[in-house]
Amino acid sequence: MGEVDPAFIQDPEHRPRLVVIEGEGIPLIDLSPAISTSERLAREIGGACSEWGFFQVINHGVPLECRQKLESAARKFFGQDVEEKRKVRRNETSVLGYFDAENTKNVRDWKEVFDVAVQEPTVVPVSTDPADDRVVEWFNRWPLYPSELREACEEYSREVEKLAHKMLELIALSLGLAANSLNVYFKDHQTTFMRLNHYPPCPSPTLALGVGRHKDGGALTVLAQDEVGGLEVRKKSDGEWIRVKPTPGAFIINVGDIVQVWSNDKYESVEHRVMVNSEKERFSIAFFLNPAHYTVVKPLDELIDENNAPKFKSYNWGKFMTHRKDSAFTKQNVENIQTHHFRMQE
Repeated sequence: MGEVDPAFIQDPEHRPRLVVIEGEGIPLIDLSPAISTSERLAREIGGACSEWGFFQVINHGVPLECRQKLESAARKFFGQDVEEKRKVRRNETSVLGYFDAENTKNVRDWKEVFDVAVQEPTVVPVSTDPADDRVVEWFNRWPLYPSELREACEEYSREVEKLAHKMLELIALSLGLAANSLNVYFKDHQTTFMRLNHYPPCPSPTLALGVGRHKDGGALTVLAQDEVGGLEVRKKSDGEWIRVKPTPGAFIINVGDIVQVWSNDKYESVEHRVMVNSEKERFSIAFFLNPAHYTVVKPLDELIDENNAPKFKSYNWGKFMTHRKDSAFTKQNVENIQTHHFRMQE
C-alpha cells in the first residue's frame, strides 16, 4: 500500500482522534421470529435509527456458509500480486472491479476494494445534465482467479438483499407507513452494489485511516466485518467516536442519506470511519442498497403536513450517483455533491 502520506499528518480535519469511547456500542437487535414480532422490531429499529443511525442484527437468516464462502474467495483474490488484481482494475468507462489508493484521489484511505453490481447490467445516467436523458450500462469485471468469486458474490448478494429489504420494511413500519411502501423504488433497475474491502496492516495506524469519515449516500448499508474490527461511528449526542465491537455472525446496518431525506430528518445518516491495524489485516463486505436511477428522492408525502414541512429539495438519484462516480476520477471545481446541498434554507 506504500507509505503514509506526509500531508495527512498535517491535516487535523481528517486525522483520527485518539480518544474513542470503549465499552459502549450501537444497539444489537435479535431478529428471531421466536422472540420478536414485526411491531416490536419496528419500535426497536426505529429507536436505533433515531438515536444512532446504526444497529447490529443477529438471527438474521443469512446462512453462515454463504458469508464464509465469499470471505474465503475475497481473501484469495486480494492475496494475489497487485499486477494480477489490476487486470480487472476499474477506470472511467468500466467503473466496477478492483481499485486501490493509487486508483483514487484519496490516497489517505489505507485499503483496496473490489466492486460488484448486484443487478447486471446496472443502468445509470450518462451525464449529470438534467436535460440529458441518455443512460449507460455498467457490467461487472470478474477475475480469472479465484474461479469461485463470481458465484460466491451472486449467492451472497441474493441472501443479503432479502435481509436489506426486510430492514427497509421494518423502517417503513417504524415511520407509520405500510411495510411495502418503499419497495417500489427498488423493483426495476436498482443500482445496488457490493464492495469487498481489504485493509492491509498499516505501519503507522495513528496516521492513516482505512476509510476516512463519511456518510453513505444510498438507502441502507449492510456490513459484514471480520473479528479484527475497526469500524467507528460518530455518536449523535456528543460527537464522540464509538468503536463497534465485532459480534460473531452479526450484520451492521446503517441508515443512508436517502432514508434521512425520506424520513424528513427523523432518521439521520451518521458519519463513520474505519481504523487500521498495525499487525492484522482486516476484511469486510459492504452491501449498499440503492434505488433505480430514475428515482426522485424527496421527503415522503405521507410524512409531510402543516406541522412538518419538507426539509429537503428533491433530487434525481441517478444524476447524484453519476456525479459521485465522475468525481472519483476527475477533480471537480466544486465540493463533491452531498445530500446537505439539497437541504431547504431555514
